Amino acid sequence: LPNSERYSVTEWIVLLTSYPLWGMVLAMKQPIRRVAVLGSGVMGGGIAAHVANAGLPVLLLDIVPPGEKSESKTARNAIAAGSLKALKKSKPAAFFSKANAKLVEVGNLDDDLERAAKCDLIIEAVIERLDIKQSLFTKIEKLMGENTIVASNTSGLRIANMLEGRSKSFCERFLVMHFFNPPRYMKLLELVAGEQTSEEVKTRVEDFGREMLGKGIVWAKDSPNFIANRIGVHSLMSVIHEMVKRGLAPEDVDAITGIPMGHPKSATFRTGDLVGIDTLAHVVNNCYEVLTEDEDRDVFKIPDYILKMIENKQLGNKTKGGFYKKSKAGIETLDPKTGEYRARGGNQDIRKATKDLGKEGDLATRLKDLIKKEGVLGEFAWAVLSKSMAYSARRLGEITDSVVAIDEGMRWGFNWEMGPFQTWDALGFAETFDRMKQDGISLPDSIVKMRDSGVTSFYGDKGVYDPATAKYVPQKFDPRETKIEVMRRGDGPVLKTGGGEAWDLGDDVLGVTFRTKANSIDPNVIELLSKSVDKAEQDFKAIVIANGGEHFCVGANLFLVVMAAQQKNWDQIKSIVQTFQAANQKLRYAQVPVVAAPYGMTLGGGLEVCFGADAVQAASETYSGLVEVGVGLIPGGGGCMNMLWRALEGIPQGVDLDIYTVVTQVFKNIAMASVATSAVEGKEFGYFRQTDGVSFDKSRQLWEAKARAASMANAGYHPPLQRSYKLPGESGIATLQMMVNTLVAGGFASEHDGVIAGHVARVLCGGAGGASREVTEAEILELECEAFVSLCGEKKSQERMQHMLTKNKPLRN
Repeated sequence: LPNSERYSVTEWIVLLTSYPLWGMVLAMKQPIRRVAVLGSGVMGGGIAAHVANAGLPVLLLDIVPPGEKSESKTARNAIAAGSLKALKKSKPAAFFSKANAKLVEVGNLDDDLERAAKCDLIIEAVIERLDIKQSLFTKIEKLMGENTIVASNTSGLRIANMLEGRSKSFCERFLVMHFFNPPRYMKLLELVAGEQTSEEVKTRVEDFGREMLGKGIVWAKDSPNFIANRIGVHSLMSVIHEMVKRGLAPEDVDAITGIPMGHPKSATFRTGDLVGIDTLAHVVNNCYEVLTEDEDRDVFKIPDYILKMIENKQLGNKTKGGFYKKSKAGIETLDPKTGEYRARGGNQDIRKATKDLGKEGDLATRLKDLIKKEGVLGEFAWAVLSKSMAYSARRLGEITDSVVAIDEGMRWGFNWEMGPFQTWDALGFAETFDRMKQDGISLPDSIVKMRDSGVTSFYGDKGVYDPATAKYVPQKFDPRETKIEVMRRGDGPVLKTGGGEAWDLGDDVLGVTFRTKANSIDPNVIELLSKSVDKAEQDFKAIVIANGGEHFCVGANLFLVVMAAQQKNWDQIKSIVQTFQAANQKLRYAQVPVVAAPYGMTLGGGLEVCFGADAVQAASETYSGLVEVGVGLIPGGGGCMNMLWRALEGIPQGVDLDIYTVVTQVFKNIAMASVATSAVEGKEFGYFRQTDGVSFDKSRQLWEAKARAASMANAGYHPPLQRSYKLPGESGIATLQMMVNTLVAGGFASEHDGVIAGHVARVLCGGAGGASREVTEAEILELECEAFVSLCGEKKSQERMQHMLTKNKPLRN
């Protein structure tokens, strides 16, 4: 450019950004930092809550209440405000923490649409009516900013129809973002681009969904119900029709289509009750109405008995009665033939066989055994599985070109362990194909050619088979989603005990994994933790505690404690407690950094292991708490001491602070067995530090935990020093005991609750040794151990432990 030397840095920026190319590049890199959600119903409210969970401000708008003539903003915002109020109380919780609700600002579509149109991203989630959406987009287009993206959460309307009359600029910045309900918990986010949607917009939205919201992204074609609902609803309706055809009961079907098939425990009919029969019927009926060319259209026809259920308001859990309902006699089941509820029953042979199958750990083996079962069980299982696999194959090219997209859609959207094509591979591609052809099941030419050419699986060493090109294509992998089995180095573990293994994870990080039932704590796990520290201090730079299975750790092996207590083997119990305390303290003061990666249930001893770590990288869906009082005990693995020490560790030396208020809050959390329902809430309860990490996408948690451990080691790690704190002593015990006595007298707690709480109070206050004094870690650990052993000798504590083992729920005695 002429005379370029005369431009200042600021003038250069203005000049360069005035050129379309540079403006496009900068826009492409522009992050999404403020979001507007239009429509505050179930989906809109849930989306707004989860965006707030990600730490972003959200503007949530809805219509002005019909007939509202007041100029009061409170009155005009009533619908959106009511939604926000309901979200704060929703169960399961929509927010990670109620504090996140502060990031949601409510408004209405008449007064605040201009503010929404200036956000980086607008997510439209209004009623599924084309005319209403088109009218709203017309208004938005006149107000929206230059880089604003508009997305619709629709699943039933075509993009081409929604964009009628819109400008090229609007079309370039429009796409579908289809969240699954509830948005916080469901990983799947289906994205659908229009013909004119720009690559920059697709990249920005995909990055936002994956990186900020922790979603699994699947790109779908602009076809009715996209991928997951199309395949999932077809599968569900096939099951319902097949049940009637083969004379089975809902209980039989749920026994087959749950754990044995690698599907959620809620299976078919319990899932319907959870979702809502009316909601389910809406999606199914939409398929029937629009899929006029679908060869399986009749599968989407709703049976008369379900239509009758909707008419009678038998809509599932929200009306306390759907396919199942609770009564004084227990759980009752709807009989499709009569429309009446009856006592739960079904085919007991099927129930027993499927229960045995559910115990098999390997899903591929489980599926093969399931379809080989003689009689109606195996016939039914094969019928519904084969129909789902074949229908998925016939949809390739229509809803997506990718077998991976269909599999991931079903795993993330319906919580299947395997998608249809992964299931096909597990059953054997050739054998399954041949049996389908023998049964007269229609398959597309691309799959027939696949069989004829000798291809043996959809997933192979060369990648994923693409039926359209008849070639294997490399499968895209995010290196952050590497499973622990892939991350491990060497031919075997560097350390192994009866409780688990420790493997080299590379980068001088030792990965410790429990192998007990539900990852519970027993002497073998304690031995593993202790030996892992010795091994890491000798040969590694850091430790990551990363378990597998549904939950990180459900606590101590209660059966061992009960057996020892019944035999009055107090020395054995004391030894277990002391060695567990020592192992956790050994983690705490190891010469290498220790990072724990909790997820799911992280209770009792599982949380105490996390207390022993220097840092935590928790999955966002981590449910943590010290719940020992529920089985008549107190935390015995250093939980009382470490939780109190964490609450006090931020207080500088020399500061004269009223310690009693801190002790009281820790006491309440332990005595009330308070469970945090997210990793963020776990920080608020003091179970995790404010500096600990939260992984929105659990599949990236291991990578993030390892990165945290390695970075701590590489930054020059040194273990912390032990500290002692001045605790309240007898005056604190008396005050806490007075509070407990009041609760017992008022009937809010039992007498034995009071006994347990008294032990907690004595431990946290430093023992009944007189006035306030400095208490060391060793002293408080000794108090904790004494209290634990003492409670094991209490008859009512033993009753609580036995009740939990036999009934799997707490006893209040």
